[in-house]
Amino acid sequence: MITTCVAASSCDERLRDTVGPSPNLQPAFSSIQTEVFETTDLAGRTSCVTCHTDQGRTPSGNLNLRADPYAALVNKTSVAKPGAVLVIPGDPDGSYLIQKLEGQSGIVGLRMPRNGPPYLSDGQIAVIRRWIALGAPRD
Repeated sequence: MITTCVAASSCDERLRDTVGPSPNLQPAFSSIQTEVFETTDLAGRTSCVTCHTDQGRTPSGNLNLRADPYAALVNKTSVAKPGAVLVIPGDPDGSYLIQKLEGQSGIVGLRMPRNGPPYLSDGQIAVIRRWIALGAPRD
């Protein structure tokens, strides 16, 4: 979990040091889309769009991260867990995406990615948490 930072830039500096297998990952949606959703990382964790795509298949969990991943995640309810919201701007702990990535108790199905390990590193998840805590802006 990330502690509160006095200045956003100093907090983001620490995040940059912890991202591990995604060294260019930043707490911005465009970075998360490129470095996590669309890219297999240096640890071998497969990209999210491997399963969450409509190209040649029905997207896993009916979550398509190819067409408009921001619209598919932010303020959208989970198909698998009614009432759970995937990304709640400003609330990483309440966001079902974080719960699935961390494999928390109470999730429906498996921790993401399903074919893990490897899973996202603590640093990668911290960056996604930070983006959500910042209000999940679309950049």
